[in-house]
Amino acid sequence: MPTPIANGLKDIFLAGIGAMAITGEKASEMVDKLIARGELTVEQGKEINQELQHKAEGTLDKVRVDALEAAMAAMTPEERAAFAAKAAEIAAKPDAAEVEAVTPEKAAEQAEEGAQA
Repeated sequence: MPTPIANGLKDIFLAGIGAMAITGEKASEMVDKLIARGELTVEQGKEINQELQHKAEGTLDKVRVDALEAAMAAMTPEERAAFAAKAAEIAAKPDAAEVEAVTPEKAAEQAEEGAQA
C-alpha cells in the first residue's frame, strides 16, 4: 500500500507533468498567435510600402511637370519652339538610350542655330 507521502509525491509529480503539458499547449497557442500577427504585420507593411511607392511616383510626376512648366515659362517663344521640336524628336526615337539630355540652355542654342540656318 502506498503511504500518504508517496501519494503526495505522486500527486506533485503528476501536477508537474500536467503543468508542463499545459505550458506547452499555451506556448504553442502563443507562438501561433505571434506568427499570425507577424504575418499580418508583414502584409500590412507590404501594403503600406506599395501605397507609399504609389504616392512617391505621383509626387515625382508632379514635380517633373512643375519643373518643366517652370523651365518653359522662363523660355522665350523661340526657345520653347526649339524645345518642343527636340521633345518631338526624342519622342519619335524608338530607344531611350539614344536620347540626349536637353537643358533649357541647349534648347536656346539649338533655337539660335535653327534661326541662323
